[in-house]
Amino acid sequence: MKIKLKLFVSLKPYLPSSAKGNEADIEVMESDTPQGVLERYNVPLEMAHLWMLNGVYLNPDERTQAVMKDGDTLAIWPPVAGG
Repeated sequence: MKIKLKLFVSLKPYLPSSAKGNEADIEVMESDTPQGVLERYNVPLEMAHLWMLNGVYLNPDERTQAVMKDGDTLAIWPPVAGG
């Protein structure tokens, strides 16, 4: 099945070469979890701060258990600071 993976700011270089901007359509298995997807693309988990699945925040305990389906969007932001 296909999902859209969006990685922002410093995480963008971890997207596959087929990415357009900050997003890529990727193939995943039905058993894949959001964390499993990031691990496959070697995204450093300590740099993945805000996780959203279809616009809904994923708590840390949900990142290894959430069930994804065809057409989902997984968006990840690194920690940011402002002032």
